[in-house]
Amino acid sequence: MATNLAEKYSNPGPRYTSYPTIPSWSTDGVSQEQWKEAMVKGFNDSNETTGISMYIHIPYCENYCYFCGCNAHRTQDHSFEGPYLDALLKEWQMYLDVFPGTLNVKEMHIGGGTPTFFSPENLTRLIDGLYKHVNRMDGYIFSFETNPRSTTKEHLLALYNVGFRRLSFGIQDFDPIVQKEINRPQSFELVKEKVDLARQIGFTSVNFDLVYGLPKQNLGTITDTIQKVMQLRPDRLAFYAYGHNPHMYEGQRNFKEEDLPVGDAKQELYDKGRAMLESIGYHEIGMDHFAIETDALYVASRNGTLHRNFMGYTENTTQMMLALGSSSISDTWYAFAQNERTDGAYIKAVNEGRFPLHRGHMLTPEDLVLRRHILNLMCKQETSWADPALYTEELDVARYRLEDMENDGMVVLGENSVKVTDAGIPYLRNICMAFDALLWRSDSLSKAYNVSRDIQKGYIEKARLAKEQKQKAV
Repeated sequence: MATNLAEKYSNPGPRYTSYPTIPSWSTDGVSQEQWKEAMVKGFNDSNETTGISMYIHIPYCENYCYFCGCNAHRTQDHSFEGPYLDALLKEWQMYLDVFPGTLNVKEMHIGGGTPTFFSPENLTRLIDGLYKHVNRMDGYIFSFETNPRSTTKEHLLALYNVGFRRLSFGIQDFDPIVQKEINRPQSFELVKEKVDLARQIGFTSVNFDLVYGLPKQNLGTITDTIQKVMQLRPDRLAFYAYGHNPHMYEGQRNFKEEDLPVGDAKQELYDKGRAMLESIGYHEIGMDHFAIETDALYVASRNGTLHRNFMGYTENTTQMMLALGSSSISDTWYAFAQNERTDGAYIKAVNEGRFPLHRGHMLTPEDLVLRRHILNLMCKQETSWADPALYTEELDVARYRLEDMENDGMVVLGENSVKVTDAGIPYLRNICMAFDALLWRSDSLSKAYNVSRDIQKGYIEKARLAKEQKQKAV
């Protein structure tokens, strides 16, 4: 059954860290003035209640990991640090000039690229510069991504001393053959050394990022990798599917198609890893994430407070996220904006005194309703539109898109609700696609995600007839 579902629902789909998703945004979607107004509205709605989340993107990497689909500037020239750091602080000041009060920060994450490309001194300067004008809320969580190869004791101490207690190691796979294929050589002993060091310093939460579907991976390599994970026992981990898009990412053109596990072979890697993790006390949290019972992510998943934003799953239900740096994405709840993608264009815009907006989207009333349902599904695996405030006509069509999934045992449909079953959790993105109105309406997005436009017409007609019958009955 699991194999049949994997084959049937193997079509690509968004990860739904937002709705509407980034491909539906436009370069003229948000003007400078609209963005300022949206930021103030988001601030007024959430700053005093939930606080805000912050993300800082440091795009630089010294080495080229071939599997990577992130926005990164690969260089060993560290002279880039100073101008980029100055631009981050200038962009920060632009936001401070817009907000009508002091920001209450609930969580902060530094990602990349490789954040520890920056020297410990520059990381300290950056965080100190951000801290000058904010209030850290009770229970705040500050985290950063780290490459075991470039992270030193001095990096760890510097970030610990300015308040960071959580870190995420990019592992991908422990097998040396797989590591060679993806140009990411790092021994288990090196990773263990850095994990042990972080814990000795006082970091209280460790995350691992693992990827399945990489070239030369097989059940043996996945088993060995998870066994090594068991020895280090991170508090949480992400177990992602590799997305092969060589037309978009140059590094992926180094892979031979015959070396990539696909279809049933790829699904078996996930099933094996998942079973091994669950056997030692890890629990699946939403999509692709696992945590032990003492981890805050697990607790949030059980008490209904799990949240999802552009940083992934989080236990903090902040409505607004402010992001700094090239290609970073901010969310006021009412609008999205992504910064210029290259560090050069980003620095130029900031130095000219304007928000470095590359593309964005102002959410419509329909967007806001559908966003809530997609968020509920991703975090709680159920949603309901019995409340008129959570209803929009698109939901009538979405329900028909889910009927086949109900027949496959992936969801349980009510008249105004949907609940995801255990069998459906690995296919959360497919389930959420049923609610993605912009995907179904767009020729380009429908083609990209292999969605039939003719089938869409059938769903719309079913919803229309059902509505007419209901009106006649009344």
